[in-house]
Amino acid sequence: MPKHSSAPNYFSLREPLRYEGPKWKPSNKRPLGYRWYDPDRKVLGKRMEDQLRFAVCYWHSFAWPGSDPFGGDTFQRPWHATGGDPMAQALQKADVAFELFRLLRVPFFTFHDRDIAPEGATLAESNANVRRMGEVFARKMQDSGVNLLWGTANLFSNRRYMAGAATNPDPEVFAYAAAQVKNVLDLTHELRGANYVLWGGREGYETLLNTDLKRELDQLGRFMHLVVEHKHRIGFKGTILIEPKPGEPTKHQYDYDVATVHGFLRSYRLEREIKVNIEQNHALLAGHTFEHEIVLAQALGVFGSIDMNRGDEQLGWDTDQFPNNLPQVALALYHILHGGGLATGGLNFDAKLRRQSIDPDDLVAGHAGAMDLCARALLVAEKMIEDGALAEQLRQRYYGWDGKLGKSILAGKHSLDDLAALVDKGTLEPQPHSGRQEVLEALVNSYL
Repeated sequence: MPKHSSAPNYFSLREPLRYEGPKWKPSNKRPLGYRWYDPDRKVLGKRMEDQLRFAVCYWHSFAWPGSDPFGGDTFQRPWHATGGDPMAQALQKADVAFELFRLLRVPFFTFHDRDIAPEGATLAESNANVRRMGEVFARKMQDSGVNLLWGTANLFSNRRYMAGAATNPDPEVFAYAAAQVKNVLDLTHELRGANYVLWGGREGYETLLNTDLKRELDQLGRFMHLVVEHKHRIGFKGTILIEPKPGEPTKHQYDYDVATVHGFLRSYRLEREIKVNIEQNHALLAGHTFEHEIVLAQALGVFGSIDMNRGDEQLGWDTDQFPNNLPQVALALYHILHGGGLATGGLNFDAKLRRQSIDPDDLVAGHAGAMDLCARALLVAEKMIEDGALAEQLRQRYYGWDGKLGKSILAGKHSLDDLAALVDKGTLEPQPHSGRQEVLEALVNSYL
């Protein structure tokens, strides 16, 4: 059992949540628990905890104050109070964070540098603050057994980054961002993080009237190479990730979706070095489904990790809500498992409470409900894989490509003239076959 943190009774719960079983009902004595999340249960040969690799996101859970464009802080966390000692507040925030990790029994967490430590008057001061908190994290990770899924640098909040970081028109900003990333990548390596994320933030443009697009892409490519080179120089064994996002805050972002990121990586010869961290909400904003982005990333060999949240399909912006759609998450996990699982990645809850959910225990409830939803979806995905009916339907639809003609076409053994001659001889008279979409949709629902 992980040791108790020094958080001063911030949450009303004292004991970690436990697996209660599907028939469990909450009560005054145990208001929260897991109906489906049983960390030690074997799912397709691995522990459920190891298949899902849950992570709590430091930014949305502890740094975001509950503001929106029309209103300020609604959460009023004690470490958000103005006039306090920023480092003392950072330490208090870390105590509460690791207490939440303990209560939830999560194996991982994630952070930006500006989430965990205050920005100083200079970059040297800012980086020193981050390193001090890194020492605190190292002790807490040792005591709790919680690990780091990924670290990243905040290259978007400060006004110096209003025109981007790597893509900024001023090389001095590029250099500043590089120094900031170096510090966080070094710390992620020292904390044995499984990945490092290069989140684009403001790497995009508002208007082409003041943007040299080709120049900015070249800058971004050079920045990525610098990060990869440093990764190998320090011996970091984790995966470098990019998180695709189509817009917001810029009108167009250079990491628009998986296909765009892959094209960028290929252009700058980085496709073997960097993978993608896919978010459901971003997939929707790019006009795709969650599973489309997952399957495409697998097909292109760049699948890395998942930010597990959801968007409001009636709103065209990034709402970052906790997942609650069982069929959607089940299909996502089916494709993840079918493609070989998460490897160094995980399911990071890059999700935030609604700004009216102001009680500290809402943080526990939001994460616990999402973890339970994902666990239930994992069991549904397991049924899909073990039954094999979906995979068999897919195999049958493309069975011709596994035959003599299909294999010889793909092997380059036929020219256009050869194929035309086959048809002219009358030996080929193909007939269409049903795609059986409705049958397949009903089949998926039968597993729920």
